[in-house]
Amino acid sequence: MALFLLLLLAVSTVFADDDAYIGVNIGTDLSDMPHPTQVVALLKAQQIRHVRLYNADRGMLLALANTAIKVAISVPNEQLLGIGQSNSTAANWVSQNVVAHYPATNITTICVGSEVLTTLPNAARVLVSSLKYIQSALVASNLDRQIKVSTPLSSSIILDSFPPSQAFFNRSWNPVMVPLLSFLQSSGSSLMLNIYPYYDYMQSNGVIPLDYALFRPLPSNKEAVDADTLLHYSNVFDAMVDAAYFAMADLNFTNIPVMVTESGWPSKGDSGEPDANLDNANTYNSNLIKHVLNKTGTPKHPGISVSTYIYELYNEDMKPGPLSEKNWGLFDANGVPIYILHLTGSGSVLANDTANQTYCTAKDGADAKMLQAALDWACGPGKVNCLALRQGQPCYEPDTVAAHATYAFDTYYQQMGKASGTCDFNGVATITTTNPSHGSCVFPGSNGKNGTFLNSTAPSLNSTSSGFPARYMHGCASTSAIVAVGILSWFLVFL
Repeated sequence: MALFLLLLLAVSTVFADDDAYIGVNIGTDLSDMPHPTQVVALLKAQQIRHVRLYNADRGMLLALANTAIKVAISVPNEQLLGIGQSNSTAANWVSQNVVAHYPATNITTICVGSEVLTTLPNAARVLVSSLKYIQSALVASNLDRQIKVSTPLSSSIILDSFPPSQAFFNRSWNPVMVPLLSFLQSSGSSLMLNIYPYYDYMQSNGVIPLDYALFRPLPSNKEAVDADTLLHYSNVFDAMVDAAYFAMADLNFTNIPVMVTESGWPSKGDSGEPDANLDNANTYNSNLIKHVLNKTGTPKHPGISVSTYIYELYNEDMKPGPLSEKNWGLFDANGVPIYILHLTGSGSVLANDTANQTYCTAKDGADAKMLQAALDWACGPGKVNCLALRQGQPCYEPDTVAAHATYAFDTYYQQMGKASGTCDFNGVATITTTNPSHGSCVFPGSNGKNGTFLNSTAPSLNSTSSGFPARYMHGCASTSAIVAVGILSWFLVFL
């Protein structure tokens, strides 16, 4: 036991200087994939500072330029054979996908393939050569210190993962794993691992308790104990990470850090997947984020957290397989949160609770007359105080119907507690996670605060004494006609 503690201390020292972070994977199997600029706007609005791409899409890399967001790009599996058999092909790939974008786009990592040993075993023979060729191209470009190279592996290649101290890699892959680990060690890179407690729980036939998979607190007598090390495990995630450390030690590698390139929980599933639901997805991802950022570490390496990428940014409706495969996202294609992440006290990530980060704005290209009618209703029967839109007030500029409508729509949406249907306005409004505040015009809901004039007395539809422009009452029709449109809009909002 004393020898084990000395080894623990020595390995902890190796990893202690690295600050762990939470990142997000960006899949693209959506029927309505947002434009790269929209994706980046969402990342910035949610304060996401680390992302992983499953390719090296030029549009995304250009959109991410000058954002300081740290980017992991990938060599897709279908390109692996070509790169692994040709140093020049690898050099060309690095030239086109890295050198052409760096440093404007802050590329920090290259993921060579994904779960190659378990999904594309025929390419396993060129996996290590692919890593070496990519690394050589980085060295030639003097980028090897700034950009690390590794390959994400499925956690299923680790056998006998509990107790963690007994874990080892599937020995049929030792001819690949030994040179792979040697490369990671010599290049200062991490072992990348995809860890999915959801699947471990589903496949355990009741052996793994749900709370153990979801990071829910367990009394000490309910924790799993490794009899060899006497370490207590309160969740599947930590047990799998430590199993990876022990599996590497079994091959005599003890100073390679672990990075989790995919982990998450689905928010919806088929009838046979009852635990794929909103509450469990919320619980898992919220607890995972807190666990990583609070630097809890694992029982084997306490205080040393493991950088983790959440799977994933968007729900992907084009994914094949069961319903759960389409529902791992934090957001839908419009950037609306699938559920509320509870992140209080876990630092600045995903703008903390995502429920506080939705706004109601005028739709791009909405009919001007429809916008005007909806604006008139919001500033009248809707009882939105539109004093902030008065000339000389903070939200007067830009003096356009769309800009003023956005302020009025969002104020109404916030006043109504963001209730379902309160951001419609006869189809001319939409929900967004991008804060529409600008300059001194602070919108309701920004930083949890009400709008500038939200607590003032609501203006009367039939009076101009409130000071907002007369067109908000008279526009292109008589007051009575606008009241009629307003009532219709109000009715449609709540349909």
